[in-house]
Amino acid sequence: MLNSLPIMNIDDRHELAQAIVDTIREPLLVLDRDLRVVTANRSYYLTFGVNRQDVQGRPVYALGDGQWNILELRVLLESIAPQHAVMEAYEVEQEFSGLGRRTMLLNARKVFYEDNFHTTILLAIEDITERRARERGLDELMQQKDLFLQELQHRVANSLQIIASILLIKARTVRSEETRLHLQDAHRRVMSVAAMQRQLKASEPDATIDLDPYLSQLCETLAASMIGDGRPISLEVHAEGGTATRGQSVSIGLIVTELVINALKHAFPDDRRGGMVMVTYDLAEPNWRLTVSDNGIGRPEGQPDKVRPGLGTAIIEALAKQLDARVEVFMDPHGTTVSITHTAFVSRLSRRAGAMAAVEPDLIRFEDELRLVIAPSFRKTSLDPCYIKGYGRSSAGLGQAPRTD
Repeated sequence: MLNSLPIMNIDDRHELAQAIVDTIREPLLVLDRDLRVVTANRSYYLTFGVNRQDVQGRPVYALGDGQWNILELRVLLESIAPQHAVMEAYEVEQEFSGLGRRTMLLNARKVFYEDNFHTTILLAIEDITERRARERGLDELMQQKDLFLQELQHRVANSLQIIASILLIKARTVRSEETRLHLQDAHRRVMSVAAMQRQLKASEPDATIDLDPYLSQLCETLAASMIGDGRPISLEVHAEGGTATRGQSVSIGLIVTELVINALKHAFPDDRRGGMVMVTYDLAEPNWRLTVSDNGIGRPEGQPDKVRPGLGTAIIEALAKQLDARVEVFMDPHGTTVSITHTAFVSRLSRRAGAMAAVEPDLIRFEDELRLVIAPSFRKTSLDPCYIKGYGRSSAGLGQAPRTD
């Protein structure tokens, strides 16, 4: 097949090479070993407004008004031939006659010949002025966006403080006890959102959030408003090694707020000593489990199976859906456990239903280790006397529907 190709003479090859060079859209120079111009393509002549006599045979650093006479560029070009090197993405910003100030991107490499008797260097020039201008424009927009977000965060923080203060004042002045409790609940939720906002404000927009200090500070805010020094109840957080994006952190923080407030309100009606609420975040990448447990009253014996779900239930389920997670509730007279589980973890309900054989061994071990971490009194617990639809379990079996307020 190769033998059937027509034999080209030297002139034909030269014309073919020149045609290929002229076809290239970006300006292109062909240099010899001494960096003198052998030829240039049409794009070079049109871009820089010069003719053949101004270019051919001249050193590259003498072209134009000396825009290419840059010491670093000259050293790079001179090293290409003897060292078989290449030059990639060398940027030059200069004033060019007829063009104004332009930014050029240079790429160069040696052409290898079989006889190795002579040397040719190809130097391609790309005008990236408009690209750099767009990049600078985007950078300026990003800076403006960051300033806007900082101002917005500042205003949100002030607004949350004002709202919290108004709610607290109203809670102290109203006569209705039911209204007072609702206002106090609203105040706690606003304060927890303010705590989340403060922590997220201190982080970079694209940064991951360390969940241990994030949840610890959030729970400290809740404990200060709901436990104080008068109730013998402790609130603990265990989330070492857990991280999340800013968006995930908001959802996780709101879930923890709802569940902790619910537990502190309903799990310990008699404020008995030894009361504990535990927030745990366990990670087995890419899977995780968020658990809020208490050793309160759980579901007392004889509690009716059907209780209407509340607003808190809808909030938790919606937030869990955003996290691509499922909600599971376990309860008995010894307390309550609510788990928000992402992807591959297998629930205890599924395992007791006969799905043990389908569970991966490492996940089974993780479940066993997780059970050891949680106090024995937290083993089979749920949320409060209210029930999340579809996930509850009573002594008579599945179907109890715990909810949050």
